[in-house]
Amino acid sequence: MKLKTCKQCKVKFEPSRPLQMVCSSKCGYDYVKESNIKKAKTDWQKEKKVIKEKLMTSRDYLQIAQKIFNIYIRTRDEGLNCISCNKPIKKGNCDAGHMWSAGNHANVRFNELNVNSQCSRPCNKDLSGDVNNYRIGFIKKYGEENLKELDSIANLERKFTIDELKELIKTYKVKIKQLKNKKLWQK
Repeated sequence: MKLKTCKQCKVKFEPSRPLQMVCSSKCGYDYVKESNIKKAKTDWQKEKKVIKEKLMTSRDYLQIAQKIFNIYIRTRDEGLNCISCNKPIKKGNCDAGHMWSAGNHANVRFNELNVNSQCSRPCNKDLSGDVNNYRIGFIKKYGEENLKELDSIANLERKFTIDELKELIKTYKVKIKQLKNKKLWQK
């Protein structure tokens, strides 16, 4: 038979049977022991993930969904100017700016028209940021009809269920991946 490398000690040995993986009974014992420890760690990681997921609240899922959605908006609008001031956005200074705030207008929180790339400062974070500039930029980008439609649904009540939030997370992760792949192909 051909020489094999011991799965445990990595020493070359001549196997006495075709499927022999270790050079000695000691290495066999150690190999099985380490394999069981690795399997127990893997099983615990899976169990821990399930436990953590069961403990998550709708607020936790909302935060995750918002984070993923904002990443999508930044990826979608990469290279575009700020919707409010129409200036190029410096790297690291980009927010996913909501025309209708996410906290007060849940119905349009995840509406892709309502959220566009915006300078972190001064356009999105400073209180002096002019909402009218956002609206003007919105009209230039999407048109007055879309603005009227968005305004009409912005104040409707909305509560997201955990299942809806999980679906949003999954959807926007896929969209981010598709956008990144598309941008790779365009280069």
